[in-house]
Amino acid sequence: MTQKYDAVIIGGGHNGLVCAFYLAQAGLKVRIVEARDTVGGAAVTEEFHPGFRNSVASYTVSLLQPKVIRDMKLVDQGYRVIERPISNFLPQEDGGYLKLGGGLEKTQAEFRKFSDHDADVLPAYYESLENVAEVLRDLALKSPPNIGDGLKTLIDGARQGRKLSKLNIEQQRDVLDIFIKSARTFLDNWFESEAVKAAFGFDAVVGNYASPDTPGSAYVLLHHVFGEVNGKKGAWGHAIGGMGAITQAMARVCTAAGVEISLESPVERVIVEGGPKGNRATGVKLVGGEEIMADSVIANVGPKLLYERLIDAADIGPEFLKRSKAFKAGSGTFRMNVALSELPRFSALPEPGEHLQSGIIIAPTLDYMDAAFIDAKAHGWSKKPIVEMLIPSIIDDSLAPKGQHVASLFCQQFAPVLPNGRDWDVEEDKAADTIIDTVEAYAPGFRKSILGTMTLSPKGLERKFGLVGGDIMHGHMSLDQLWTARPVLGNGAYRGPIKGLYMCGAGTHPGGGVTGAPGHNAAREILADRSFFGRLLRA
Repeated sequence: MTQKYDAVIIGGGHNGLVCAFYLAQAGLKVRIVEARDTVGGAAVTEEFHPGFRNSVASYTVSLLQPKVIRDMKLVDQGYRVIERPISNFLPQEDGGYLKLGGGLEKTQAEFRKFSDHDADVLPAYYESLENVAEVLRDLALKSPPNIGDGLKTLIDGARQGRKLSKLNIEQQRDVLDIFIKSARTFLDNWFESEAVKAAFGFDAVVGNYASPDTPGSAYVLLHHVFGEVNGKKGAWGHAIGGMGAITQAMARVCTAAGVEISLESPVERVIVEGGPKGNRATGVKLVGGEEIMADSVIANVGPKLLYERLIDAADIGPEFLKRSKAFKAGSGTFRMNVALSELPRFSALPEPGEHLQSGIIIAPTLDYMDAAFIDAKAHGWSKKPIVEMLIPSIIDDSLAPKGQHVASLFCQQFAPVLPNGRDWDVEEDKAADTIIDTVEAYAPGFRKSILGTMTLSPKGLERKFGLVGGDIMHGHMSLDQLWTARPVLGNGAYRGPIKGLYMCGAGTHPGGGVTGAPGHNAAREILADRSFFGRLLRA
């Protein structure tokens, strides 16, 4: 006998769990169907070498919404995040280094090694960035005004523009700069040192298959700074137990609220039925044949996966399908987890210290980042890729045997699809060697300390987590794919083009990262539609 639910959610990633929690808390009967044997999506902790565990894909915390943490009472479930003592450590090609973070005065002292001017303007830069970040924070938990909703569109737009209208003209110009300029152009207006510009510009290429010279890349820089850790804005930290500890805590909360979670239950297609008022999503069919019927079908997978693989083209129509195919997805991310016999020793700063508890960034200049992107477009990956290393086992002894360590290598500028018909399954090991060689150049002896690795190319990320093109954001974070246009103008408020179909993943506002915001916002819209006035409005 086919079971009927109020809502079925495709994908048990963090946003799906957040959405399920709010729906269940409102009294709905909810079921999550997850293709893998564990919940969490890309935010999971797994053993990848005997005795060594690490966050497999998503690897660091800042953007998770404080409201979500409070509402789900995650702290009661063991949620604990340790802030980095400094944000980032950037070894330089000349043997020097720059450390970013740890307080304004500490960062200014570091900048003075490269430029007095850059140290002096840093407070104004932080203030400028914070003004823009406050606008984003204000919008993160609000549903974008949906084009096509008549007067409601105008009212929602006016309400959400209120924060922006209160900024003075210089601050509004900063907002415009952030959204349309390249990271280099934006940073050139502030700083003169190449090392300083690299320290900030790195964020512009994280998960972004682009150069720091690409128009709009300045926004991606900002997207990574509007979070917080333990109430400290802009900070990043490590979740004890890895990212999987967060999503496992969320799963426990959901289960306690009555959510049913079905693992190893991949969806074959969304069931769409026609009627006098048009098509409606009425459930999902699993690969094994089981059909799960629901009033609302909620997709926590990316728009490319949902509309081009899980729904019959005839059910959404040629115009929407054309728009979906034009939605850009595919990041230049290559992910490695490495088991180490000892801590790496960087030539610039060989002894252990706070720099090993930070993000270790191998990308000394914007020119280095630009060359990496050019290489990737021409050859598939850069000869000198951009590498961020984190060593969470320094502060979390649950991840590795005593005296040994795990390192996350989050690497940028690897083509989502290799040129000339080459296959990532064949080339993956060669790319991994290039990454290790790059680290070895800055930390001699690193290769000898490796006991085991886990490698995930863009293709591997897609196969393991359903991230089309390895896109950790579920789609480019470009101006044409943000806010009310994410994923498609007219469907930017978490509702799909078919009645009863909703989206709650990173392919909706406010985008990628472990935020919980799309799940939170989608649940609010679903509950609104189920209300008396909502049913009247959407009839």
